[in-house]
Amino acid sequence: MTIKKILLVDDEDIIRLTLQQDLQDEGYAVDTAADGKTAVTMLDKGYDLIITDLMMEGVDGIALLETARKNDSQQAVFILTGYGELNSAINALRLGAADYLLKPYNYEELLLRIENCLDKQELRKKVKFYEDILPICCDCKKIRDDENNEFGKGEWLTTEEYFYRKTDFKLSHSYCPECKKKCLRQIEEMGR
Repeated sequence: MTIKKILLVDDEDIIRLTLQQDLQDEGYAVDTAADGKTAVTMLDKGYDLIITDLMMEGVDGIALLETARKNDSQQAVFILTGYGELNSAINALRLGAADYLLKPYNYEELLLRIENCLDKQELRKKVKFYEDILPICCDCKKIRDDENNEFGKGEWLTTEEYFYRKTDFKLSHSYCPECKKKCLRQIEEMGR
């Protein structure tokens, strides 16, 4: 099983350090940042989950959430804050936060929510993987175009039509060298 990487962002040393140790004891790899500006410079390390405080000097939790989601639209961001207004929670969730929890928190609830966020993140990655596969019929070689349809309900197009719609390239029919040899052999055999 792969160890999940978490970035923990909080300007309160005691929370950052104790939660880091607790999460490491649970088997997570945890990096920390004392502010949003530092966290932004760490986003390229490929975290499975970012846990961030909301209210911080400079780059706050919402700005970090927006930057992380702009860099990777699938990035899971968990808001853990002592600032508990309904509007901030709604705004964070609207911007794509995976979850929102108030401090002081119940540790078991926090662990359950982290696990839930990571499970959802894993499912999103699987869905994205399957969405990126180009479905081709193994018999007639038509390609399913799901672009303007529900996934799996797309229109089946010939290879030529698919490429024309997607690229504006027009395809011509020809033979590759191997198929040309095969075709010539078949013609010779028919002529005998």
